[in-house]
Amino acid sequence: MEDYIVRATAADAQVRAFAATTQKLVETARRIHHTSPVATAALGRLLTAGSMMGSMLKNETDLLTLKIDGDGPIGGLMVTADGRADVKGYAVHPDVMLPPSAAGKLDVGGAVGRGTLRVIRDMGLKEPYVGQTSLQSGEIAEDLTWYFASSEQVPSTVGLGVLMNRENTVRRAGGFIIQLMPFAEQEVIGRLEENIEAIRSVTSMLDEGDTPEQILQRLLAGLGPQVTDRITARYHCGCSRRRVERAIISIGKKEITDMIREGKPITVDCHFCDQQYVFTVDELSEILKKC
Repeated sequence: MEDYIVRATAADAQVRAFAATTQKLVETARRIHHTSPVATAALGRLLTAGSMMGSMLKNETDLLTLKIDGDGPIGGLMVTADGRADVKGYAVHPDVMLPPSAAGKLDVGGAVGRGTLRVIRDMGLKEPYVGQTSLQSGEIAEDLTWYFASSEQVPSTVGLGVLMNRENTVRRAGGFIIQLMPFAEQEVIGRLEENIEAIRSVTSMLDEGDTPEQILQRLLAGLGPQVTDRITARYHCGCSRRRVERAIISIGKKEITDMIREGKPITVDCHFCDQQYVFTVDELSEILKKC
């Protein structure tokens, strides 16, 4: 199944909903970053949320950043997405290993720990919008649910999941976001709560063959769901040698001059795709002329 997101409304636009399947993009991230199983689950959940939240942006060039800073051994997570639902990210310590949680599952909460979740939306204005909340569990879905309610005042339910194969590749990944509009009636809220209580985990539904459309049918049963859009989701890093060169220019003449005096080439690593860019002393001299 290809990775994609569906958007839908229900109950005469009193509810808006998103559901995604993201196995390929999470597996791509696992291969790039060589993540351990628990790091794959943590990063995969945040990537899935980022792709859905990116699809909420008005313009394709708008950017969303999700940043988790926790005191757990994973060190932190960073994900960025754009309005096309292209997403990329990394874990600070991708090789972290932990025993299973008390429930026998990958201990994402233990890996993340306590800390903060920041959501940054850059929509081309003078200043980006920044929202911040405390982590509630470190399990990411619960933390985003709390963020939407406390920072954006949008009652929401977020479900995220990553299921691993025995050889530690990604078997299933996906998620959903359900949001209530301010004018939602109590009857609609009650029915939605019943539906959410009745569903299984995201990965269970995906592993049994449910599509994002079918997941939304379960979540929005009895509320007249209508799918409004289907968007391809992918792991994509737009870094290039040209962009890295511009980044070097931005650090200033003094720093570049110091690099040249050392007489050695420099290597710049991209955190998101692990690509390395090497600049020789002669190339640094040409960059200095552009400053």
